[in-house]
Amino acid sequence: MADIDFDRVIAIAKQGGALAMRHWAPGKKEANIWEKSPGQIVSDADLAVDSFLRAELEKLVPSAGWLSEETHIDHSGAGEELTWVVDPIDGTKDYVAGKTGWCVSVALVQNDAPIFGVLEAPALQETWVAKAGSHTEVNGRSIAASRRTQYQGCRIPAEELPPELDLTAVTKPNSIALRMAMVADDRADVVASTRWGHEWDIAAAHVIAAEAGASVTNALGETLVYNGTHGKALGVLCCSPNLYDEAVQRIGKYVTENGASH
Repeated sequence: MADIDFDRVIAIAKQGGALAMRHWAPGKKEANIWEKSPGQIVSDADLAVDSFLRAELEKLVPSAGWLSEETHIDHSGAGEELTWVVDPIDGTKDYVAGKTGWCVSVALVQNDAPIFGVLEAPALQETWVAKAGSHTEVNGRSIAASRRTQYQGCRIPAEELPPELDLTAVTKPNSIALRMAMVADDRADVVASTRWGHEWDIAAAHVIAAEAGASVTNALGETLVYNGTHGKALGVLCCSPNLYDEAVQRIGKYVTENGASH
């Protein structure tokens, strides 16, 4: 792999975040939105940021393929040794509602694993960066994931939780990537989804959380494989390594009884 200017990748993600901020204000609802499929909304900002990121990242590493939420249909370069896996705005529902729980997510995947990730969350004034085998940080501060050992009472990003579960609800951004980052920075203990999702939602957050010491797999405890032509994964589990076995058992039981969501 040729030398890559990762500082430039961070700068590009920040520029993408600044572009998104032109259309965003606290509490202000974005007017120009539509559904690209039932329940999946998109805005002008999604497309503008996607176009900007693609132009700049392909210029930076011309040999890399491209897989993103807004331009995935052609699977341009998916399956290449190096591929950019990008969500121009992860957490679009929060973005268009004038809430802060969204970010620009940029990952570089080599073969089938993310090797570098950036989450640029300008509304939160946070920049998350990780390089596999090297470091993980937020705003230049090194981070370490939750090490909680007891499932009872553990922190889960949620708007509310049934009292009988005996779990602790903490702030839930719409962005799944930012929820995973919360585990990476010991702000949450478990993040799990049993929905069929897409790798651009989680690729950057995966390397950020894993480098911080979190356990990261699909919902059933299987290795996440990136850079496939379909771009899909069966949910995600990101948690304290000490809670991982119990989390896999709980989720497996749930999926067996209820099936995976779509």
